[in-house]
Amino acid sequence: MTSASANENCLGWAARDPSGVLSPYEFNRRAVSSDDVLLDIAFCGMCFADVLWTRNILGTSKYPLVPGHEITGIVREVGTDVKHFKVGDRVGVGTYVNSCKECEYCCDALEVHCSEGAINTFDGIDVDGTVTKGGYSSYIVVNERYCFRIPENYPLASAAPLLCAGITVYTPMIRHNMNQPGKSLGVVGLGGLGHLAVKFGKAFGLKVTVFSTSISKREEALNLLGADKFVISSDEHQMMALSKSFDFIINTASGDIPFDTYLSLLKTAGVLVLVGFPSEVKFIPGNLILGMKSIVGSVTGGTKQTQEMLDFCASHKIYPEIEIVPIQYVNEALERLIKKDVKYRFVIDVANSLK
Repeated sequence: MTSASANENCLGWAARDPSGVLSPYEFNRRAVSSDDVLLDIAFCGMCFADVLWTRNILGTSKYPLVPGHEITGIVREVGTDVKHFKVGDRVGVGTYVNSCKECEYCCDALEVHCSEGAINTFDGIDVDGTVTKGGYSSYIVVNERYCFRIPENYPLASAAPLLCAGITVYTPMIRHNMNQPGKSLGVVGLGGLGHLAVKFGKAFGLKVTVFSTSISKREEALNLLGADKFVISSDEHQMMALSKSFDFIINTASGDIPFDTYLSLLKTAGVLVLVGFPSEVKFIPGNLILGMKSIVGSVTGGTKQTQEMLDFCASHKIYPEIEIVPIQYVNEALERLIKKDVKYRFVIDVANSLK
């Protein structure tokens, strides 16, 4: 039997050049091989990576470019050797769709750190030599190892942002033992990543403080997201009053921050995690050394931990705050994303708007 994907056009929206403007685009997906899953895409979250790649900010974009790496949908077809999924299952796909499967990191379920380089969900080079195309499209074909089961009681639209934003903050929180009730967590920035860090922190039983430059986020931080405190990070008096009071700080902001100031807020052996991308990391070494403090980085996460996170969110009723939009609105949504005009993640209703 011939795979549906071998002869069926995939509908999508693609950028053709660094203007980043997306428009309708038809292309072919590779055929379903023995260990592949084909899923019809229901929803796709919109990440800032979509802005970076469609506009060639990093200088590596390959056009036409179909973005999107927070994908949820329904299995339509499985390869003959697929063991963990069947037709009709609810599944997700995150930021990568393949890896070497043999290096020490792949063998330790840390495929995102594959020694050969994980294959990105979009704008990567797939196993057949073609350029991968993401979730702003009608369906996708992915090796089953890189698909995740969405719990039955969890909405597909809400699950989408977990596959990048969610796992990006969950991974360092688990790695650095931020799941100890009663410990104190500071969250810098309150966007797509930051609001989920707050929700995870509260679910772990932490005392959570949000740092923001915008007073307008105070009410939602405290009342919608459940943070314990809200601090204006540009207020020196508020910041000084919190000296040596945090076990952990997660910086989700991509703008530059005063590292020495935040290091001064950490307790002895405190950890400052970077998941945003500031232009530089600059601090006085003594502020790190005296007090046995750490600055660490983290990206998304491996397959085992991503499934664990999805199950954790379902069991603890953790849901991202989302704004669902039709695919015809993606250009306006990307502009709003640049302006930080979203609370807190756009999710494209692919199934009902891409025709």
